[in-house]
Amino acid sequence: MNASLPLSQRSGRLLLRRPAEADLDFLVDLFSRHELVAHRPDPVADTPQQSAARLGRDIGHWDKHGFGRWAVEADGKLVGFGGVTLSANFDGLNLSYHLHPESWGHGYATELVTAALHAAFGPLHADRVIGLVRAANPASRRVLEKSGFAFEQEVMLHGAPTMLFALARPRWIRISGPAA
Repeated sequence: MNASLPLSQRSGRLLLRRPAEADLDFLVDLFSRHELVAHRPDPVADTPQQSAARLGRDIGHWDKHGFGRWAVEADGKLVGFGGVTLSANFDGLNLSYHLHPESWGHGYATELVTAALHAAFGPLHADRVIGLVRAANPASRRVLEKSGFAFEQEVMLHGAPTMLFALARPRWIRISGPAA
C-alpha cells in the first residue's frame, strides 16, 4: 500500500496521532488491566517488555507504511490506541482498538472506528476492512455491527475461535476519477 496518513488528525472529540516512545507508560498500564485482557485466549496481562514490543511494532508499522494504529487522546489525555494495519493473515486492513476501561461508555470506540474507516476507504484506498472479535466481547461486536461490519466467518486466532467481521468499501466511495 503506497498511501499515508497525516501524523495527527482530529476526529470530533478525539486527537488521533502517530504513537511515540513517550506513550509506553500508558501502554504498559493499558495492557495490564484485567478488563482489557479478559477476552484473550490466555487472559494474562502483558509484561512491560511485551508492551514495549507492541509499541515498537506500532511505530515500525507507521515508519514502513505511513499509517497504522493511532495513539488516541480525549481532552488532552491518552485514552487508547487504535486504527488500521496491514493484515498478514487475512484479506483487508485489520481494524483494532483498545481503550482504557475508564474511557469505556463514552462513544470513543465508535468515533475511532468511524475515523479509521474514513482513512481506510479514503486516502488508503482499501477495498475491505476486517475486525476480529471474540464471542466473550459483545461490546466490541456491537461497535463493529453499529459501524456496518457483518459477520463473515469464525477463524482460529492465537489458538482460540474468533469471529471475523468485514466491511467492503462502500459503493459511493470512488478511488479515482470524477464524480458521476
